[in-house]
Amino acid sequence: MEKYFNSNELREEFPSLTRTQDGRQVVYFDGPAGTQVPQRVIDAITRHYLEINTHLDGAFIPSERLNQKVAEARAIYADFFNAPSSGESAFDEIAFSLNMTSHTYNISRSIGKTLGPGDELIVTVLDHESNVSPWVALEERGVKVHCVDINPEDCTLDMADFESKLSEHTKVVAVGVAANAVGTINDIKTITAMAHSVGALMYADAVHIAPHFPIDVRDLGVDFLVCSIYKLFGPHGVGVLYGKKDVLEGLPAYKVRPSNYQKFESGTPNFEGLSGAIACIEYLADVGKKFGAPYVDRFPGLTGRRLDLKTAMAAIREYEMPLFKRMVDGMKQIPGVKIWGIADSARFDRRAPTMAFTMSGFSPRQIAKHLGENGIYVWHGDFFAQALIERLGLFETGGVVRVGLTHYNTADEVDRLIEAIHALVKKG
Repeated sequence: MEKYFNSNELREEFPSLTRTQDGRQVVYFDGPAGTQVPQRVIDAITRHYLEINTHLDGAFIPSERLNQKVAEARAIYADFFNAPSSGESAFDEIAFSLNMTSHTYNISRSIGKTLGPGDELIVTVLDHESNVSPWVALEERGVKVHCVDINPEDCTLDMADFESKLSEHTKVVAVGVAANAVGTINDIKTITAMAHSVGALMYADAVHIAPHFPIDVRDLGVDFLVCSIYKLFGPHGVGVLYGKKDVLEGLPAYKVRPSNYQKFESGTPNFEGLSGAIACIEYLADVGKKFGAPYVDRFPGLTGRRLDLKTAMAAIREYEMPLFKRMVDGMKQIPGVKIWGIADSARFDRRAPTMAFTMSGFSPRQIAKHLGENGIYVWHGDFFAQALIERLGLFETGGVVRVGLTHYNTADEVDRLIEAIHALVKKG
């Protein structure tokens, strides 16, 4: 399938990928902290400022067009998530904010208003703090927050520990679909079923998985799912929330009285960002039109844009994972390298294409600096997954180096990474 998927063709849509450093094109392996964007996203934001830079509900043409644009944004993300709603009904299930963290604090505060002593919540060691801290903050209401441990040898959730913490007192389970630091994909469908079996709500963080895998909220069964668009080939300043209509309707909301925005939107949205957020999903739909044909049978019952988006993400997954295997296999040959998380390619179905590693004799920052000097951009540290990095005993030594593949990366870029790490070993 790698031959069918033309990454080089798609790279032409990303102007930043032409950047050079010391005469060579730079390599963007920093996607987990924010992906590069297609030209159409840039153009959409520019057009917004030129054509509809105003506010909602005015009695003039640009404002009317802005109303249409916001409604279009809800509809396109309902399609991306395969939400039960569509078109105008997406108003009831899709909300926008600045980012995933803002949504989570907003929803946790609303849920918290319904909780009190004796109620319990579950978070995990594996998660980004944005899906931990907002729930821990509810301890001020007298609730108890349990934290599920991991299996440190492969950075997967300890499901026995999760089951032991789940009870009739559990009101919310908050888990990431994929771990942003080490790439572990959790079995959200099973975790959701377990949460629902005791009457708990399921809150899923999809920030890390969204650029890599088809998301279907109806199949997963989650009550909430959130992501940030700047990690999905779109602009900063836009977070999107899916929530089941009946669940959202049953929660109190904190917002100003005269607001006619969606119930869980507070203040003026990032309208120009929404224009870019639409464009990045249109880009992905076009990926499905170009390269999604071999995967149509995987998504029975879907048609139109929903089918294009699911086949796009399936095609991206089929391209990225062999590339990721190439990276892992190469890194395993380098003395002193330790890969954190699932390293067995037979289990890569439980993996996003994100590699966290350390190397004896070098701090994560030293490694990242060396790569940066060679035009290879990666991140180092804990990436707000502090509990996980602490659990692995790596916090005091600077965390890990994180290399994140996306579909615009290539085999040549992977080989450059391996060569650069080999050179560092020889230099060291």
